[in-house]
Amino acid sequence: MLSTPNLSSCIMPQTKPYQPLIFRLLHGVNAILIIFAAITGFLVYDSWDGRFGGLGITRANRELIDYHGTFGFLIFFVALPLFLIYCIKAGRSRLIQGDTLKNWQQIGKPIWWLGLQRITNTLMLISALFAAISGKFMDENWLPLGDLTQIPYYIHLLAWLTLVITLALHILMSAKVGGSLLLLSMFDLKYRPQDSPKYWKDKLVSLFRKNN
Repeated sequence: MLSTPNLSSCIMPQTKPYQPLIFRLLHGVNAILIIFAAITGFLVYDSWDGRFGGLGITRANRELIDYHGTFGFLIFFVALPLFLIYCIKAGRSRLIQGDTLKNWQQIGKPIWWLGLQRITNTLMLISALFAAISGKFMDENWLPLGDLTQIPYYIHLLAWLTLVITLALHILMSAKVGGSLLLLSMFDLKYRPQDSPKYWKDKLVSLFRKNN
């Protein structure tokens, strides 16, 4: 979820907004893992299922399931939990707010686009969470055995589709709200002195105390 510029400067800021270093790292790791999980997930579906359409570009390969499961494991047990904690504790402004739906009456205005981005961010996190959880309820032998009617598998497929759609919308909404400068800010390698990793421990302690 990209940190958007102030509403007064929406849309298309003139200067590149600053993203906290820890946010860039967590966002980047989750983005990479989710993209690879989505790609391997499609390849698994394409090779073992394909009932709802496919490309037929892969043959049934058990290793694809293992690769997909590895990405899912890293997302479920490491990357996503840390990112969710950060979003809840420090990134609430990037998610749905109490007035988000009310601002939908101002169609086409900056506040409307900002609200749409927040909704997209929230839906993307929810779909990622559902995809990770439903994946843990699946048996890796279902697809090789042709058992394609299990409920967790259908939930996993739906979550995967929703995640891919919301990921695309997330990029489009971020480009609309902040332009190329907002997107490029996620790849900036520089950080402010007070954002140094050596201060992360103290900041995390202070953050948890503030929100408790």
